[in-house]
Amino acid sequence: MISYVWSGLVSNTVLARFTRNRLAIGAGVAVVAVIGGLTVYFSGASAEPEPVAAGADSGLATASGPADQSSAAATAPSASAPGAATASATAAAKPPATGWVPVDKAAWKAQTDAYNALKTDPVPAGVGNLAEFRADCAYSHSAADDPIVFPGLPGASHMHSFVGNAATKADTTPADLMKFTATSCKPAQDHSAYWVPTLYDAATGKPAETTGFRVYYRTLASTSAGQLPMPTGLRMISGDAKKSQPTPRGAKGQFYCAFYGPGDLDGIARSTNGNWPICGGTATLHFMLQFPDCWDGEHLDSPNHKDHVAYGGNNTCPASHPVKIPALTFDIQYGVKGTTEGYYLSSDKEGRSASSMHGDAFVVWDPATMNSRTKNCLLQRRTCDDFGYQK
Repeated sequence: MISYVWSGLVSNTVLARFTRNRLAIGAGVAVVAVIGGLTVYFSGASAEPEPVAAGADSGLATASGPADQSSAAATAPSASAPGAATASATAAAKPPATGWVPVDKAAWKAQTDAYNALKTDPVPAGVGNLAEFRADCAYSHSAADDPIVFPGLPGASHMHSFVGNAATKADTTPADLMKFTATSCKPAQDHSAYWVPTLYDAATGKPAETTGFRVYYRTLASTSAGQLPMPTGLRMISGDAKKSQPTPRGAKGQFYCAFYGPGDLDGIARSTNGNWPICGGTATLHFMLQFPDCWDGEHLDSPNHKDHVAYGGNNTCPASHPVKIPALTFDIQYGVKGTTEGYYLSSDKEGRSASSMHGDAFVVWDPATMNSRTKNCLLQRRTCDDFGYQK
């Protein structure tokens, strides 16, 4: 059995027993780092990223206008919409809603009713007891768009690298993701869009795109009691795009090296500014990003794209966010080893640290698939891969 861990983002209070096979999606090889047979995840208040103001996920390009255009865009119809358009056509032409976006109560009730009525599938012999399912994704496209922070404003964001739904752009809505289903993820029933700031080589200014991007859906608690699926159209951000602090060896929030066998997650050396590891052997740069696992049950989004979700603790969700949802984890692989010049993220070209690393998730699965994966894999606490039980 191959096991791996990630470090630099978490404290000792968030260690968890965890052993699994880890596939390097793009390279087709197993990537591994081992520390005492343990892996770590992050949950609880100590691991939650610092809140950011609305719009803080993206650095607005000055040519596109001021950042507060995003709020105005929520109510202003598209300039391309004809004045005499029908109500449905006008609604379709408007940018996606922002701020507090209420969940469709009827749709959520229908999904949870179907989930509660669903019978679990028999578990084949040999299936592990790690409560998770996943989607393995490849790089799709890059754009200075952000349909969560700057909906309807193409070019308003810093550059993002997208995986998943190939149709994702500035004005993408949940209905778009459900309709346009070409995806770089497996399974194909995952129509979601996931994105992170683009990583650039500091010496050449060329992008270093992801060579593997795995999205885990897990339960972080030691019990799955009360587990519910993810509501269609949920939008979330983890991390802080405005954070610009050094990320030296051992710092929280740094990139790390993943490799075969024992070795140094912090790299065999560091970039000149100390913020980026230089990996030895076959190791390459990786990053791990954890999202909240509790939801308020009322909103698909909030003004800062964080307040409608929260991190659980002590195996429970807070009263303000009582719905236990699958916890997303981005496990991101880059096919680069590090250099003395290091790298920079599109969210912090000047600071050239990793502390502004963040991720966005616009979650839209086929509801029946989301329900069955949640019930079979998380509620039953079984290990699943892209297609169901991992055998």
